[in-house]
Parts: sequence; structure tokens; C-alpha cells
Amino acid sequence: MSQILDYLKSQQEAMITLLEQWVNQDSPTNHKPSTDLMGQMMVQAFVEAGATLAAVHPQPDLGNHYTITYGQGDGQILVLCHFDTVWPLGEAERRPFTIEDGRAKGPGVHDMKAGVLIGLFALKAIQQLGLTPRHKLIFLLTSDEEIGSPTSRQLIEAAGRQSRYCLVLEGAHNRSVLTTSRKGVGRFQLEVRGISAHAGVEPQKGASAIEELAHQIQALHAMTDFARGVTVNVGVVSGGERSNVVAARAVAEIDLRVATGADGEEISRKILGLQPHLSGCQLHITGGLNRAPFEETPAGLALFAKAQAIAQNLGFTVEKFSSGGGSDGNFVAALGTPTLDGLGSLGGGAHALTEYTVLEALPLRAALLAELIMQL
Repeated sequence: MSQILDYLKSQQEAMITLLEQWVNQDSPTNHKPSTDLMGQMMVQAFVEAGATLAAVHPQPDLGNHYTITYGQGDGQILVLCHFDTVWPLGEAERRPFTIEDGRAKGPGVHDMKAGVLIGLFALKAIQQLGLTPRHKLIFLLTSDEEIGSPTSRQLIEAAGRQSRYCLVLEGAHNRSVLTTSRKGVGRFQLEVRGISAHAGVEPQKGASAIEELAHQIQALHAMTDFARGVTVNVGVVSGGERSNVVAARAVAEIDLRVATGADGEEISRKILGLQPHLSGCQLHITGGLNRAPFEETPAGLALFAKAQAIAQNLGFTVEKFSSGGGSDGNFVAALGTPTLDGLGSLGGGAHALTEYTVLEALPLRAALLAELIMQL
């Protein structure tokens, strides 16, 4: 057994104790005081493990971001983590950290507080065992991933351009996998402007924005092509004011997922180019791709093959996985930097009340990350 894995197995109880503290601290993306406190707790743990807080990136409305460094080396490895969650303020009090059948549960336990924990303890193993990575480590802890990383994207891309490799600590969902590709993600808003009229007296003088939107929804969903990995989903709709008024306005929020950059460009053009079906209605469409597809590359697959061999030597297996969800890894992969995702916790139920992480896998996943860092 590797000395790294030996050390991390001895730290499992400490890992669980710290994870409980983190999960019991709310960190909803849109509540800066709570998210800042969560970030400060994590930064303190990294500094106590021998890392350096290189920069605080203040944000006026969302949580601050943090750059943490370790070692020197002739290049750098970027390790991406986020500490915001989708859960509202007070969720940790309503649903605190619990353990059941070897699984830890609680808001954000898998997505991705256990992932940050794995990064921390991989670093602790390297530091405590006196190991020297070949490359400088850059841990970028961000607070806005769950809403598309609007304030951290520039930081992520700048660090990605300077890095030889990027390792992303999002979780492995439900089985022992590492993520080698992710779909690109687009967000659009379609606003329909119609003409209001009395629905009983003179409806013929109106143009229903809701009826127009119904036609557009059908056109949008018809763009889905499962064989190509393209999905278009209208997930939120609103419109109208009263049942006896022909609706003058209706709005739809649209989610686009694509497997390739070419499909992203094609489907985005189609969405932005939609035309009205009904006379008297106008369309106003905004949005685009937020995250380009994270496509498989030879360099990325070589990184996976190295991790797969390490896992085998540690006594477990990992397979490669293509995810329909985006992550901050999409930003770096799109720059051409070899990127491997899904190095966080083994668990499932992200964004759901069933969210969990498998506790016995925490030392194994941390050992995999530490060994990979040492071999790069």
C-alpha cells in the first residue's frame, strides 16, 4: 500500500469531523456573509496544512474567491474547487450533517464540500510526508459556480492559461468514475411581446403572447437531438396578467446542452434566429453559451489513463465518464489545457435532498489526487 494512502486512512476520522463542520455552515451562492464565512473556514484549513493564501479576490455582492498556493516547481497545476451550494440560508440547521450506513448526508456534502476536503487532505498528505511535487499547486476556491461562475470565470481562465494541467474536484456521481468530457451549457431568455385586448369583448384585436410562446416552445424542443447529444429545454415560463385579458407579454427561460462546439454554434444561431408565428407578436431573445463543451482530447485522455493506473495500484478501479452537466473545468478545457474532472467525492444526489458522499471512499479519492499530483 502507498504511504500516501496509509497516511490518509489514518486521517479518516479527522476528515469526517472537518466535513461535518463545513456542511453545517450554510454557503448559498446568493448570501455573501455566509459564503464568505465558509470560504474563510476553508482557507484557514489550507493555511494550517502548509499552504499560502496568495490572493483574496473581493466581490461586492457574492462571496469572495481565494487563490491558495503550495510549493514551487517549474510549472503549475490548477486545482479547481467551489464552496457555494444551491441550498438556501438555514438549510444546514434544518438538515444538519448526519451519517447513515456509511454515507454522510447534508446540504452540499457531495457538491462539493467533500471535494474541497479531498483537495485539502491530498495536500496534507504531501506536506506531512515531506513530498515535493514537481509543479507548483494553485488551489482556486470560488463562490459562484452554482450560478454559472459570473465573477470567477476570468480568474479561472487566467489561471488555466498559466497551468500545465487542471484537476477539478467535482464529485463522481454514484459510481467510481472520472470525468473526461462535459456538455457545453447555454442559457437563453425568450420574451414574447403581443397585443393586449379584452378576451370577451374584442379578442380579435389582440395578439396573445402566451399562444405565440406555445408555438415557440414546440419549435425549441424540436431542436433536441439525443443522438448528437443536443438537448433544448424550456424550464421556466411566465406570462399574462388576468384570465380575461389577451396576454401582452410572456417569457421563457431556456437551457441548451451540446456535446461539441460546432453544435453549440449551430443551435445557438437557431435559437437566436427564431421568428414569430402569429401576426402582431414580436420576439426578443438574449443569451448564448455560458460554458463551451469540455471535449475529450488526447492530452486529457492521457491524464485520465495516468489516474486510472494510479487507482489500480491503490486497489480500486475508475472508468471514464461523459457528463451532461457543466463545471468550471469547461472553461479551462476550452483553452486547450489538459483537464481531468470528477476527482472529488464518490457520492450522488447533488442538488437533491438525497445528496450523500461515501465516507470510506474519502481517503481513497484523496490518495488518488495526491498520487496524481506527484506523478505529473
